[in-house]
Order: sequence, then C-alpha cells, then structure tokens
Amino acid sequence: MLEINDLHAGYGKVSAVRGISLSVRPGSVTLVLGANGAGKTTTLRTVAGLHPPASGEVVLDAARITGMAAHKLVRKGIVLVPEGRRVFAPLTVQENLRLGAYTAHNRTKENLERVYAMFPILAERRDGAAGLLSGGEQQMLAFGRALMSEPRVMLLDEPSMGLAPAMVELVAEHVRRMADSGIGVLMVEQNAEVGLEVADEVVVVARGEVGYSGPASTARSHASVLRAFLGEAALAGA
Repeated sequence: MLEINDLHAGYGKVSAVRGISLSVRPGSVTLVLGANGAGKTTTLRTVAGLHPPASGEVVLDAARITGMAAHKLVRKGIVLVPEGRRVFAPLTVQENLRLGAYTAHNRTKENLERVYAMFPILAERRDGAAGLLSGGEQQMLAFGRALMSEPRVMLLDEPSMGLAPAMVELVAEHVRRMADSGIGVLMVEQNAEVGLEVADEVVVVARGEVGYSGPASTARSHASVLRAFLGEAALAGA
C-alpha cells in the first residue's frame, strides 16, 4: 500500500501542497480531483521523486520513501505516467516500450508480450514511429511503457486530457484493467465524470488541501460535495 501522510510541498515561498493525506491500495484506483492549481500534479511529482517535499512522508508497504530519487523509486515499483504522455516521437513503439524496461531488462520479452496482449494496437504498430500514433494510442503507449517496469503503483497525471470522447472512455477502461491486475493506481483527473466511473476512492483537493475524501460510491451519490470544490462545469466533464 502507498500512503501519503500530511504532505507539504511548494515552489519557493509559494505553498502548492498543504497537508495532503491519502492512500492507494493494491488493485484499486484512488482518484484525485481538483481545479487547475489545486496542487494535484505537484503531489504526484513529489511522490514520484521529481519534486522535493517540504515536510510529511510517503510510505510504501511500511517503508518510508519520502524524498527518494526518482530512479530509485522506479526500482521500488512506483512509476509516473506524466501529463501529455511524453512519448519519444522519432522512436518506434517498441523502442519506446523498451525504454521503460531498464529496471526489469531481464524480463523484457515477457513484459512486451504482456503489454501487447493488453494493447493490441501497439503490437500492430510496433515498428512505426510513436509520433504517428493518435493521442489515444500514445496514451496507451505511455501506459505500456510504464508497465514494462513491472510497477506496484502507477501515478497517472491527466490521462484523458486532449482526447476525443470515445478514446477517453477506452483509456478509462484500461486504467480499470491495470488496477484489476493488482496494481495500485493514483490518478489525477479533471474529468470527474470519467474518473468516477473507474475509481474506488476519491480525494478532492482545493488550494493544496484535502476538502473531501471517501469511497467513490459515496462521492457519486453526493454530487453536491464535488460541486462545492470543482463547480458544475468540472463535474460535467467540461
């Protein structure tokens, strides 16, 4: 289990994350909702070792990993899928996937087979340039690249951003499938409607603080709670 306890982080004198606490269980999706500037991405980057925490702690299976370097966290099973997918456009699909396997290079073949089974379109396009894929296909490639490291926890930053509605639904289905395989998923998402379809737990963040935390089933039946922090437009998936 991944646990974040009273995490604080910021940029100089600006405090972006102020006392956030949440947990991610294996096989579950914890959804973090909030408006732009709420501290969601900073939280993910701090957990992933890409941004230093000011205070608080991050714990993985009872071991404190706060402030650990990003490459060491990948070896421990925590991997970030960044906003915008960040694939290497000139490289082939398979080359992109192999780049994700540097912590599990002795099982590259088996993991490639697993990724191709989950994302058949990547198998079809394996020898093509990643930059020629559609936005949704690039998101699947970003998922697949992360899976090549055999993660225990995946941190997903806005996986539906910029995608067509039909592709958003497909990406959401894959997020659920990855969690159902036993991986813990911590997902930041502005599209509350889609996020709630696959989430087990929901955390709503406003101005760097947790304003609501509870089961997704409760959040779905208490839309007023989400409106209080996100507004009607965000709840509708706008």
